[in-house]
Amino acid sequence: MKPGIHPAYGPVVFRDSASGTAFLTRSTMASERTIAWEDGNTYPLVDVEISSASHPFSTGTARVLDTAGRVERFELRYGAR
Repeated sequence: MKPGIHPAYGPVVFRDSASGTAFLTRSTMASERTIAWEDGNTYPLVDVEISSASHPFSTGTARVLDTAGRVERFELRYGAR
C-alpha cells in the first residue's frame, strides 16, 4: 500500500441508538466521542440508527406483505397477457 494516503484503520465501538447494543469492531471511521469499553480501554464511539440488533429482518420481526392483491389489481387494470 502507498504510505500516507489511507485512513487510519483501528478499533471503533458502534452503538445502535434503537436498541442500545454496542459492537466493538475495526473501521476507518473516526469520532470525537469516546467510550470506555468492557476491557478497560477507551475507543472512539460512532452512533448508528440501525444495526443487526434492531433491524426487523435480522431480529425476525419483519412483516410479510401480501402481494397477491397487487398482481390482481395489475391484471384488472392491464389485463392478463
